[in-house]
Amino acid sequence: MESISSDVKQRLARISAHLNPSPNLQMEENWVLRGENCRAKGGSPGFKVAILGASGGIGQPLAMLMKMNPLVSVLHLYDVANTPGVTADISHMDTSAVVRGFLGPQQLENALVGMDLIIIPAGVPRKPGMTRDDLFNINAGIVKTLCEGITKFCPNAIVNLISNPVNSTVPIAAEVFKRAGTFDPKRLLGVTMLDVVRANTFVAEVLGRDPKEVDVPVVGGHAGVTILPLLSQVKPPCSFTAKEIDQLTDRIQNGGTEVVEAKAGAGSATLSMAYAAVKFADACLRGLRGDSGIVECAFVASQVTELPFFASKVRLGRTGAEEVFSLGPLNEYERAGLEKAKKELAASIEKGVSFVRK
Repeated sequence: MESISSDVKQRLARISAHLNPSPNLQMEENWVLRGENCRAKGGSPGFKVAILGASGGIGQPLAMLMKMNPLVSVLHLYDVANTPGVTADISHMDTSAVVRGFLGPQQLENALVGMDLIIIPAGVPRKPGMTRDDLFNINAGIVKTLCEGITKFCPNAIVNLISNPVNSTVPIAAEVFKRAGTFDPKRLLGVTMLDVVRANTFVAEVLGRDPKEVDVPVVGGHAGVTILPLLSQVKPPCSFTAKEIDQLTDRIQNGGTEVVEAKAGAGSATLSMAYAAVKFADACLRGLRGDSGIVECAFVASQVTELPFFASKVRLGRTGAEEVFSLGPLNEYERAGLEKAKKELAASIEKGVSFVRK
């Protein structure tokens, strides 16, 4: 029987990798398939990104959109169920990022090693009548477990945390990282971009403008009254009536509830959240690349207020959130909103810290 050339073996190994994406698949003696060799020719260099919770309602569209991002060279999809199917589906897209799937806790290490950016949408979604606090007991444990894996297998990665309630899960992650001695406040970012996306959309509707032309800073946290849109700082500069401010603020704060109720038990804000998460992840990747002037809102360790965590504008760079900006001038309405936000936010932060320390 004619011997198989080394080149043919490598090509067969690449094909087999997509049939069985195990990073250590051994086809026959001395045929060890290394994951890094399983890639489309001509794939551009870029960053390695892992999505933890890739099979969920946010995770699947998030994975699809990240596969489309030219800054991503390797995309790892991890979940406790259904990742083989999601991976196969996403991997057929003709973009350069190489997709690998990982299923269950025993494969978490392989999913994390070598990653530059970790995006965590893992957890259960909101259902009608549920508050973000109702999600706490389930999602807190999930986030804690995943972050313990990050401390062991990719402690220097930038972490984008989506899992709700963000006001509590970010403090949970920080406590886990502190215990392991790996906490870098610049590298842990709670994703509040959906609040900004909604604010831009809703304000643009009122102004009759393209949302891409509108920038609304949203500070505080990522739940109810902790979401504080700074309508006095909208760009381009504009003014609103008192009634418009009330209605816009209320709609931005309750945008998640609007979607949950509209879906009537069939889910929460998954598609818009995936879009917002990818928009923020792309900003992080551009910062990692060294682009200048990348400024977005995020929930981070902060000295902007007396609280240990707070959402405000941050400058993203090679090490994460390299600068946290102050709130700027607030009007009377916003100052009152800030006090309400801080009161609720303080309790949510303490809840997260206590969960780890108990």
